[in-house]
Amino acid sequence: MSRAQKISLLVALYFAQGLPFGFFTIVLPATLRKAGLSLTTIGLVSLLLTLPWLLKFLWAPFVDHRGTRRAWLLSLQSAALIVAAAITQLPLESSYVLLFAMAFTFNLIAATQDIATDGLAIRMLDARELGIANGIQVGAYRVGMMFGGGLLLKIFDLTDWTVTFAGMAALIALTMIPVLAMREPPDAANVAPPRTTELMFGWLRRLLTPGVLLLAGLIFCYRFGDQMLTTLLVPFLTDRGLGLSGIAVLKGWVGNAMSIVGALLGGWLAFSTPRRNALLISGVGQVASFTLYVAIALGAGGIGLLWVATIVEGLLGTMATVALFALMMDASDPEHAGTDYTLLACVVLVVGMIANIAGASLADAFGYATAFATGAVLALFGCLALVWVLDRYPISARVAAAWRTGVPPAAKPSQTSATGY
Repeated sequence: MSRAQKISLLVALYFAQGLPFGFFTIVLPATLRKAGLSLTTIGLVSLLLTLPWLLKFLWAPFVDHRGTRRAWLLSLQSAALIVAAAITQLPLESSYVLLFAMAFTFNLIAATQDIATDGLAIRMLDARELGIANGIQVGAYRVGMMFGGGLLLKIFDLTDWTVTFAGMAALIALTMIPVLAMREPPDAANVAPPRTTELMFGWLRRLLTPGVLLLAGLIFCYRFGDQMLTTLLVPFLTDRGLGLSGIAVLKGWVGNAMSIVGALLGGWLAFSTPRRNALLISGVGQVASFTLYVAIALGAGGIGLLWVATIVEGLLGTMATVALFALMMDASDPEHAGTDYTLLACVVLVVGMIANIAGASLADAFGYATAFATGAVLALFGCLALVWVLDRYPISARVAAAWRTGVPPAAKPSQTSATGY
């Protein structure tokens, strides 16, 4: 496949993941609130919807070692298309339980598709293209969210469930075209697939691979301060007096647009520089952007500084995310790419959940300025800790090569055993 074909394939797949997510994350809470459910219940429902993403490591080994990624992707995209088409015939307006079930189904399909997509990206791209892949991953997913939470939401507001999900089905069908044209990369090694009993605990064996737990801890440190601060931004804007329309413009449109630009810049940085430089530059830059929110919380700047902070944090924060995701792909063994990357991605989700609670508790107790300053300090510490540790213990040959040159070595068959376990 040419580079253009690879990029179009990944854009389509990550866009397809973001499309229903962007729609349901707005429609479901609003529908549940109108039905009279408490904010606590709505929060619990949102947590339940994340379970497929949080637990997908359990079935990642099956996606890695059963069937081809092309077969998985076609099956999953077809399932999403069928669900979208089925929704056009369901009475969702009269049953929020049915609405939750449809949202959960889409999340389950998207989470599984993500395993296959990430594994495919790691195996089909050459070493330097991995940085581009993570820019695509973040940017295309965000564009999908904007279509789902923007275009489709507007269509829903003007029409009904039937027209909205007919439009979603049509967009999903378009994303299947590059999948139909793809060719499966050759296997790294011609070996028999693992037995089902081995696959059931394949994620645990990969987690206990030397260096993986260390990297998981470094990812936790790198993301904790960032997540602690950014999860407070919408409540902070609300307490500053911005209405829903103002927040929608500032975070929904400007913030997302800057994130897309940041994904492109982050992909270029990860492609053109060693991974160490990309992580250090974007990580420290992100911390600098956080100081703007500290200043605003202390009473400086007003609405003008809020716009500046949103633009700068959207750019630099996304660049830092892309650099981290590129490192996670470097650390993933191509033979177990979906499983390895999924495990590390689940760490990112866990960090977000814990940091959300920590940030909210700190802000309730001491105010936004203290919470933002703490988040900034922890983000700086996490960035420097990750760089300091990987300078001395780069975990694997792939990470070591990418860390200093940006070019991991070519994929080789696993040396662990005949099946990689």
